[in-house]
Amino acid sequence: MGLFILRRVGVMILTALCLTFVVFFMTNLYPNLEKLAKTQGNFRMSDEAVASWLEKGGYLQSTPKKYMEWIGLAPSYQHTAEDGTITGRCITPGMDPADAPQFCGILQGYWGYSTVFKDEVSSIIATRLSLTGTLMFWVMLVMVPSALILGVLAGMKEGSATDRTLSTFAITTTATPEYVSGVLFIAIFSSSAVGLKWFKGTATSAMESPNIENFLLPVLTIALYGMGYIARMTRASMTEVMTAQYIRTARLKGVSFPKIVMKHALRNALIAPFTVIMLQFPWLLNGVVIVETLFNYKGFGWTLVQAAGNNDIELLLGVSVVSVLVVLITQLISDIGYVYLNPRIRIS
Repeated sequence: MGLFILRRVGVMILTALCLTFVVFFMTNLYPNLEKLAKTQGNFRMSDEAVASWLEKGGYLQSTPKKYMEWIGLAPSYQHTAEDGTITGRCITPGMDPADAPQFCGILQGYWGYSTVFKDEVSSIIATRLSLTGTLMFWVMLVMVPSALILGVLAGMKEGSATDRTLSTFAITTTATPEYVSGVLFIAIFSSSAVGLKWFKGTATSAMESPNIENFLLPVLTIALYGMGYIARMTRASMTEVMTAQYIRTARLKGVSFPKIVMKHALRNALIAPFTVIMLQFPWLLNGVVIVETLFNYKGFGWTLVQAAGNNDIELLLGVSVVSVLVVLITQLISDIGYVYLNPRIRIS
């Protein structure tokens, strides 16, 4: 098992490097850099002024060299002006260049500086990630138990009226985009005519007061969309288990149907949905962009939109690193958990 984990971690690190390099290459294309220079300087800058600004910031170096500096595996670029002033990535305002470290990248804990929010990228990501993490907690708390119950009930008796009804509901929720259900929820439950206590809160106020009253509308919007997929996977797994030979044997021996479901079928039926549930974390982290924008909830997805829309390269790279790590870590946990849950799998 230890060798399996080491191999998976090695593959995960290699994949992370490849994916982050692709994102780094795309964000550092010259049109993006030119737009960054004009945004930070003047939109009427000449081509010579743009090139001078980019050279001063070290943006005109080769992509592999800049990537190694950003990761923290190569010395940071420094620029010496005509008056002798030295500037560079590792030199903060007011710092003596002689005291500046040579390496200041991701590995050293420095994620860069946001040109839009005028703050360190690591601080911005930590704040926004905590907000989305709170939203994700409530979504998972509502979505996972509801989806598992729907899937198990539908799969217990394939083809029954309960199966058809719940399956239709699951397909409908999955086929309805978040921006449609979100607008419907806002129109129905946020009106003064309804006046329900649980729907008086707003997602914006949830950033200061994270309670279910403020979270309910965005939580329902996200949970309904993801619930259908998990429920359908659970239903398919439950249906397969209920037709297994050992279930038929238990029925022939006179074991009651509820006992068959709870003692024999349920555990095996939940093995496949476990992987699907783990894959919801990356989706929730980046897939809530529409919901966070719709409800004006300034979380991780909202930050991603702001970074991309305003060409904030450092922030966009930081968000990309976190997204890649979340995807790979959840996939690793999913693989390890699947091995433990399924006794038929053996690792040599």
